[in-house]
Amino acid sequence: MLGKTTNEIKSYHHDAIETYGCARNLDSKYLNAVLRQAVLAGYLVKDIENYGILHVSDEGRRFLDHPTSFKIVEDKDFTEEEDNSIGIASGAACAADQELYAILSSLRKQIAAKHKLPPYVIFQEPSLEAMATNYPISIDELQTMPGVGVGKAKRFGEEFVKVIKAYVDEKEIVRPEDLRVRSVANKSKHKVTIIQAIDRKINLEEIASSLNLSFSQLIDEIEGIVNTGTKINLAYYINEIIDEDDQNDIFDMLRSCPDDDLTEAYREFCPDYSEDEIRLMKIKFLSELGN
Repeated sequence: MLGKTTNEIKSYHHDAIETYGCARNLDSKYLNAVLRQAVLAGYLVKDIENYGILHVSDEGRRFLDHPTSFKIVEDKDFTEEEDNSIGIASGAACAADQELYAILSSLRKQIAAKHKLPPYVIFQEPSLEAMATNYPISIDELQTMPGVGVGKAKRFGEEFVKVIKAYVDEKEIVRPEDLRVRSVANKSKHKVTIIQAIDRKINLEEIASSLNLSFSQLIDEIEGIVNTGTKINLAYYINEIIDEDDQNDIFDMLRSCPDDDLTEAYREFCPDYSEDEIRLMKIKFLSELGN
């Protein structure tokens, strides 16, 4: 919509569709606010199995056929807020309980500081939003949240469920009745195949080809696996394509980033490395330091 050309956009030929660049006169902060409000209005739905994926709902399709106006709340910049402030970060727009979201966001910062990691390595925004909507009070329930797998829950979850339970008790909150423990069946039909292939150190291009995926799609799959807390060792592949000193530089940059936006890394290390290769470094970073 912003008309920015990236490797992903080129690979999927999004620059050839009619709506490419339709919002060049707007900024990403405004569009993100529109998207979040569209989710709240039910026009878009999040794919809880795949982080970052949105789908148009039946209600959204009806809206496209018969548009009506609705108000949105624009994002505000909270970068100047103190770390211990109750101020709500922009991600809280999708959380039902914004007070709890602020508490969990503050807890995430404390844990991240203790481990000397960026906050997004602990839990990402959609996970906090889901916690502040569904109130999981056990490790099993925490694992039902998007982006939270067994690894993340075991390593970082105890303090979160303890805080949520205390909050629920204090506020006498009636929790959702349909909070179900997710089955162990993997969220991606390719998950087990990908993990086993990487364990056998098979070339990533070969894995993508065998699964009939583009390279970027394979990286999407691996990101989803790692984001839930599974540790994956990509060193055998990355060491062949990225210089060791550059790997260290990219790690330093990722460590200093407050969120998981790779724009600065792309600017710094492209065109020496492709966006897909930078994404692989982020996966390595998350897997080694967060999982």
